[in-house]
Amino acid sequence: MAQFDEFAGLDIAVVLPCYNEAATIEQVVAEFRSALPSANVFVFDNASTDDTGDRARRAGASVILESRRGKGNVVRRMFAEVDADIYLMADGDGTYDAAAAPEMVRRLIGDRLDMVVGTRRNVKNDAGRAGHAVGNRLFNGLFCSMFGNDFTDIFSGYRAFTRRFVKSFPAVSAGFEIETELSVHASQLRMPVAEMELDYGLRPTGSESKLRTFHDGARILWTFLMMLKETRPVTFFGWISMVLVIASLIIASPIIVTYLETGLVPRLPTAVLVTGMMLTAFLSGTCGLILDSLARSRAEAKRILYLSQPALPVQ
Repeated sequence: MAQFDEFAGLDIAVVLPCYNEAATIEQVVAEFRSALPSANVFVFDNASTDDTGDRARRAGASVILESRRGKGNVVRRMFAEVDADIYLMADGDGTYDAAAAPEMVRRLIGDRLDMVVGTRRNVKNDAGRAGHAVGNRLFNGLFCSMFGNDFTDIFSGYRAFTRRFVKSFPAVSAGFEIETELSVHASQLRMPVAEMELDYGLRPTGSESKLRTFHDGARILWTFLMMLKETRPVTFFGWISMVLVIASLIIASPIIVTYLETGLVPRLPTAVLVTGMMLTAFLSGTCGLILDSLARSRAEAKRILYLSQPALPVQ
């Protein structure tokens, strides 16, 4: 009852994307209902082949079916279907600590934030994810170099959001790369965000990870590149232009030396290639400058949409 009074007047939604989580979903729903008694719990069943949906209903959750496979598709549906002041997103596999949910909501409200990310303290201790630990470090470092130092665990699925964040988020990704897109969205609009280090548990027996190391890693890397192109086109096309210029100068150096010594250009095909590479480098740089104006306009539009949503009331 104390927790109910603490968050009185706020519409809180716990949203749980699930695919074949029958082994854990009842306990997860029960734990979140206990941690946030005033919240509405929604389970989005991503066309599970087991009885995830039935078990979630028995536990007291509202169940919505999303037939398009992929976590990104589920998150897009969640953010479109559910209206709330605060959204708390977690996975249905029982690896995130539901008892931390009130503190995440409290931090979101108290510090006037738009997103709180529950970073995973023990993610590297999961033997089933030994290969993922190296990937996590590499991708987090790459994210910081591309988009800024706002986050240390961009792949955490345990997050609290305001309505402002949710209703201004475009949700383009289809799969596990959705967490990357969430982080880029916050960084691009320079939203107030914070991280909370939380315990990260092991999957219980009978629950299997849906991650495919190399396949999902490649998709996440592709998402990084596409997000860089969309949000920082000068950097994206500038690097392409720079690589082409350097390569063309290296290839052209023997031709230039020969020309200075003899006044002749004996390797005409190579000279044509170098000229084409230089022209492509110029066009790439020009594209970056033009698209930068478009990217700024899109960011301004998202910012306006963000500001059009009501802020959380001052507690």
